[in-house]
Formats: sequence, C-alpha cells, structure tokens
Amino acid sequence: MTRTFAITGALFAFVGVALGAFGAHGLKAKLSPDMLAVFETGVRYHMYHAFGLFAVAWVIDRWPSSTATAAGWLMVAGVVIFSGSLYILAVSGIRWWGAVTPFGGIALLAGWAALGIALYKAS
Repeated sequence: MTRTFAITGALFAFVGVALGAFGAHGLKAKLSPDMLAVFETGVRYHMYHAFGLFAVAWVIDRWPSSTATAAGWLMVAGVVIFSGSLYILAVSGIRWWGAVTPFGGIALLAGWAALGIALYKAS
C-alpha cells in the first residue's frame, strides 16, 4: 500500500499542476470569475490531498494498519468526488454538481480523521 499511495499522490500532484495551469491559462477568459474561483478551489484541495497521500504512504510504511489504508482510500475518493465535482461544475455550469461536493468533503475529513486515529493507535 505504501507504494500505491505514494504513486497516487505523485499522479494526483501531476494532474493538479496540469489542471491549475489549464485553469489559469485556458479557462481564465472562458469562465466567470466566480466559476474560475470554484475551479481553483478544486485544484487547491486536489493538491493538498496529493501531499496528504504521501503522508498516508509514510504512515503505512512506518506503522502499517487498516485504518491508515482506509485513510488513503478516503482521500482518493474525496479528491475524485470533491475536486471532480467542482471541476465539472465550473466548466459545465450545471449547478447540481455543487450538491455532490460535500460528499467528497466528508470523505476528505474522514481520511484525515482516520490518519490521525492510525497515528494515535501506533503510539
């Protein structure tokens, strides 16, 4: 699992940088300032959690546990759902995607909570 989450973190960081550049250069003239801000929020949380996956990989390497593994999968799901829904909302303008976003946010929060629990149990 260490390698899986480290590779996923690197892939997410790569995609996050690419999407950030796309938003800054390709979408700036096409989106309203509000929708560009929505897109940028997706990129910001995408990048935070790419680095979070490196933390998960480190914890699993040091103190392997099912709780730490769950933290990684929750962060993966959270990025896909939270950031993905914001990307789709910003580009498509379909407002109901905003109703999906909180589910991703809950997954991200649960991922950090699970990581904290895994660390607590390890000490």
